[in-house]
Amino acid sequence: MIIMKKDASPEQLQHVIDEVTKVGLRTDVSHGQHLTVIGLVGDERQVDFAHLAALPGVKEARMIEAPYKLINREYSNAYGETRTHIVKIGNVELGGDEPVIIAGPCAVEDRDALFRIAEQAKEAGAHILRGGVFKPRSSVHSFQGLGASGEAGAIEALTWLKEAGEKFGMPVVTEVRGEAQAALVSQYVDIIQIGSRNMYDQDLLQTAARTKLPIIFKRHFGASIEEFLSFAEYIAAEGNKDIILCERGIVPVGKGKNYTRYQLDLSAVPVVQKETFLPIIVDPSHATGRRDLIRPMSLAAMAAGASGLMIEVHDRPEEALCDASQMISPAELKEIIGLARQIRQITVK
Repeated sequence: MIIMKKDASPEQLQHVIDEVTKVGLRTDVSHGQHLTVIGLVGDERQVDFAHLAALPGVKEARMIEAPYKLINREYSNAYGETRTHIVKIGNVELGGDEPVIIAGPCAVEDRDALFRIAEQAKEAGAHILRGGVFKPRSSVHSFQGLGASGEAGAIEALTWLKEAGEKFGMPVVTEVRGEAQAALVSQYVDIIQIGSRNMYDQDLLQTAARTKLPIIFKRHFGASIEEFLSFAEYIAAEGNKDIILCERGIVPVGKGKNYTRYQLDLSAVPVVQKETFLPIIVDPSHATGRRDLIRPMSLAAMAAGASGLMIEVHDRPEEALCDASQMISPAELKEIIGLARQIRQITVK
């Protein structure tokens, strides 16, 4: 990163940017209260840092050692931003003192059920409505979401999701599985979700980032924290830093009976907060796969410092076409939200 002097002129700033782009790199310019910092995007071997450091108006040219540079705490600290980045979604602010709860059914199945669940989730205290239109499933014989039936089915489900959000005053989020879906989905939702199975899909990350919508970015179940943050950098490199990281569990260690769907790595929450300025939430539903574990894992996530939770909710789980075993009732959701707020008040002090 290149740190400009306090009294650097706009012409000097532009000259530095021109010198960087001349060798084929892009720039990310962040203006703080006192300093302006230029992040470099691309093959940094092409850059002569000694030359850049000597340019008029430059205070310092410094290498950030971590592979995730634009979302790094060192980068944001350089221009004076020491707080967690707040992602604004409508009237919801994620990353602040108040825990944000994203809730709803695993999949959008029919309009009446979606509206019924959305209303009850809102009454329970949820802030954002979730619902899958395109469902990545392990088996081709499982329900793939209404989007799997073609564009007409996808538009119908997306329309229901948008209408439910508008009626109950909740921003909405759904997952995008491929590049071709991004443009369509972005017309209906407030947040795009990149699921764990697509964490490594660079083209999808870049395409989703260019919609300029906030992105919920889930950790792959086999990814290290460094890989997780390095691939989040692809989104930031497209100029979109409204990234909400999501811990959703990793593959359990060892053999024998698996008591949970995945192993929820809550240590990732404080580690990510130390390494980056991005907010991180936790998805206990996909991590555990068990209704009876959602409450304790949700509260543990809040104690670890998570900025919010993503929870699957259904008032009639026996009728759900996917993941019925991990969906809780609206009443259980209300209890979790009340306790989550109390814990969050402690962790933010």
